[in-house]
Amino acid sequence: MRFLRHGAAGAEKPGLMHGDGTIRDLSAHVTDLSGADLHPEALARLAKLDVEALPVVGADTRLGPPVAGTGKFICIGLNYADHAAESGMEVPPEPVIFMKATSAICGPNDPIVIPRGSTKTDWEVELAVIIGKRAKYVSEQDAMSHVAGFAVANDVSERAFQTERAGQWTKGKSCDNFGQIGPWMVTPDEISDPQDLRMWLTVNGSKMQDGSTRTMVYQVPFLIHYLSQFMTLHPGDVISTGTPPGVGMGIKPPRYLKVGDVVELGIDGLGQQRQQVIADD
Repeated sequence: MRFLRHGAAGAEKPGLMHGDGTIRDLSAHVTDLSGADLHPEALARLAKLDVEALPVVGADTRLGPPVAGTGKFICIGLNYADHAAESGMEVPPEPVIFMKATSAICGPNDPIVIPRGSTKTDWEVELAVIIGKRAKYVSEQDAMSHVAGFAVANDVSERAFQTERAGQWTKGKSCDNFGQIGPWMVTPDEISDPQDLRMWLTVNGSKMQDGSTRTMVYQVPFLIHYLSQFMTLHPGDVISTGTPPGVGMGIKPPRYLKVGDVVELGIDGLGQQRQQVIADD
């Protein structure tokens, strides 16, 4: 199933994408797609509803992030060998973990907002994993049973803030509208192999990223297992699993986003996003 949230920012309602391409509202059956409602068993019950009987939502409705109540937005750095190479860095001996502020999360087609003082705002298409069941000290073999679904994420990054200012990467990753997620969350039963998904990104129609989750260094089950050794993963937590090569920082000479640019990105089976680049107020 493809679950989503629709409506104005901050007032989204739960829904799903029907096979006929229409958005259907789930408000009569679930308050929101958060917490216990993301448990795989809870989602399975929603999947048994008569979709034809659900109210149709207008096709022009805004889509929000497909999950609510995210407590942790965890990102994995340098998780594609070819991206590490273009960044001039070694593949790490263990996953590189950093946090992205949850206030960066927004809908899949919400604009990329270039923050004040930015000179190097960059793009990163990534596979997002959404946790549906509490995970603490889980084994790699059991890890996937804790997944509610998968989604497309754009890990927008300000490289000067990230690497040229003192401190950690977080401040270059957490600006407002630096975390587009969606358009929907696809349940694991529809994704036969999360490690064999083509992913791509264009800027103004020019292909920048064209990769595959096949080249991911640390794969999804291991990442869930690994993270759960350090922190409890709760329903609604998002793990953004890294990006393939083709980011602006890796181009020679580097290329970064400017006001008026249009970014489009997608992952096979998970949908696509489109963002206009605007300046902060």
